[in-house]
Amino acid sequence: MTDTALAAAAAQIDATSAARALVRSFFDEATFTATHVVYDPAAGRAAVIDSVLDFDPASGRTATRSADAVIAFLRETGLQLDWLLETHAHADHLSAAAYIQKQCGGRIAIGEHIAAVQQVFGRIFNLGGEFARDGGQFDHLFKDGEGFAIGGVPAIALHVPGHTPADLAYVIGDAVFAGDTLFMPDYGTARADFPGGDAAQLFRSIRRLLALPGQARLFLCHDYKAPGRDDYVWETTIAAERVGNIHVHDGVSEAAFTAMRTARDAKLDMPRLLLPSVQVNIRAGHFPPAETNGVSYLKLPLNML
Repeated sequence: MTDTALAAAAAQIDATSAARALVRSFFDEATFTATHVVYDPAAGRAAVIDSVLDFDPASGRTATRSADAVIAFLRETGLQLDWLLETHAHADHLSAAAYIQKQCGGRIAIGEHIAAVQQVFGRIFNLGGEFARDGGQFDHLFKDGEGFAIGGVPAIALHVPGHTPADLAYVIGDAVFAGDTLFMPDYGTARADFPGGDAAQLFRSIRRLLALPGQARLFLCHDYKAPGRDDYVWETTIAAERVGNIHVHDGVSEAAFTAMRTARDAKLDMPRLLLPSVQVNIRAGHFPPAETNGVSYLKLPLNML
């Protein structure tokens, strides 16, 4: 069966020349997260991908240092923010999308399968009927293969589940923003043991991305510095991943990858910020409703995960 969405994304990458997006990345070492501002300088339009709200779990305090650096860049360059794009509901950092939207505008978007993630975590956190499980907290829900644009630069959303059921990759011009699906070639791939995750599905999603033209620029959401490497890096190419990814390079079978990923995930600790992050991120970066004292609270389910 022809993958029409993938074919359209590949054709877009091959056709990209003058209409090439620029990318300015901001790295938050506390969460090892790369936030990307992708923009069309000719049109002065931009999108922010996977923003970070600073959070101290010991005190329960949030801060906006990371997001303010992004906002300062947008204002210094005179860029109009059209989109705040989330690749998925992150388990390792809180999204600053709602905060940035208040400062700069734009629409907050994620994949339409966020509803499945909301169903799962709605049960885990015992959220009542006041919590909608239809993705309505977001301004837009992308379907697989749906096209949009950043100024004059064409873009396509690709559904790449496995890490979570709702992961998206955004192909913007010749740049691919893969979220947590892939890491740098020397570090490998994302875990697949979160609720709704699936290692075999992750393999198929990765191979879908690796079928894109090799020259495509690939921007990642995280880097953890593989052993022997001194610097954080979050940009590579599709070709480099095909040849050198230690988990999923060309020639690795689905069965071998699934066995490796499952065994590896069984030894991993739960992400430090999973429980607070998900409660905010399934709400498009908004905090839970304030209680009668005006304070928002995050839940901690005991002995459940």
